[in-house]
Amino acid sequence: MKKLIYSLTLIFMLGISANPTMAAGTKDKNKTELTAEQQVQFKKITDRVEEIRNMDKSNLSRTEKKELRKELKEMKNQARAMNGGVYLSVGAIIIIILLLILIL
Repeated sequence: MKKLIYSLTLIFMLGISANPTMAAGTKDKNKTELTAEQQVQFKKITDRVEEIRNMDKSNLSRTEKKELRKELKEMKNQARAMNGGVYLSVGAIIIIILLLILIL
């Protein structure tokens, strides 16, 4: 009996943790419109990313490259925050499911 329960929970967990991909032609129905202020900020971020992309990085030092990567990560987080939404990791989803199983 335990093997059956463990195998069912394993299949359930693996089924939940699969990352669904969207087809290229579909559009997100819950997209939120950006305000004018957010659009300006988003434009600044995209301009800076393009500037970094077009930059010649071969003559930069190791610390300068590290700072550029850090700046790009921060801008990526800002852009994600502007789009809104709640992001849950697979680990967080598994913990939530386990808590629900234990409670029920």
